[in-house]
Amino acid sequence: MRYDPDEIERVAQSVIDRGDLPLLGQDPNRTYRMGIMGGTFDPIHYGHLVTAEQAFDDLSLDVVVFMPAGNPAFKQDRDVVAGEDRYAMTLLATSDNPHFLASRFEVDRTGITYTADTLSLLREIYPTNVELYFITGADAIADIVRWHDAGRIGSLAKLVGATRPGYDLGHAEEAIRESGMDFDVTYLEVPALAISSSYLRERVRLGQSVRYLTPDEVGGYIHKHRLYGAKRGPYGALGKPWFGSKE
Repeated sequence: MRYDPDEIERVAQSVIDRGDLPLLGQDPNRTYRMGIMGGTFDPIHYGHLVTAEQAFDDLSLDVVVFMPAGNPAFKQDRDVVAGEDRYAMTLLATSDNPHFLASRFEVDRTGITYTADTLSLLREIYPTNVELYFITGADAIADIVRWHDAGRIGSLAKLVGATRPGYDLGHAEEAIRESGMDFDVTYLEVPALAISSSYLRERVRLGQSVRYLTPDEVGGYIHKHRLYGAKRGPYGALGKPWFGSKE
């Protein structure tokens, strides 16, 4: 898909003006590497953060951009909290890392958001000396062949599949091979991937603590805004919120 040049210029100027995407590609004599951490982040947790940090180190990335999905196509069958809340939690979780950036790039787009369309827009915005690395879970790598316009994804970005220790890559590798599509995939083993967003949502619903599973700022936001069925708990003697408590 090719976008209207005027629309590309408008989008590019808008995201640059508000610092929503990193400035990369200025030096034509070097190659830049931008990691794109896609997902609903419903909520974001340490598994996401550790994965992004490891990808940054192992792949020599210049920056990792966290992009909460706006209206994700693959989540139409379940409720997802508002994009504003997911963006706010992502911003809180990444704000103290100088090479992480939380972006509203997908949240502000209307309609169903597709990865292929997001990557196409980014490819139009950035010069060719900026390489795109789309970071996701190895489970998603196995499914990506069935995503909307999957072949275009492989032509626009290199894929990075995060795996848990001992994860069998056979299914993902077979799915890619049988698809006949050209995907450039790097796999990273990340111990913290035992954590999942669905696990956090269930703990919140049951009134259990999410401390040490996600940054305290995210836990506080969840309970302050009563997300995932959370109930606002009492504050202890040290002024710390007891994130898992019930009313």
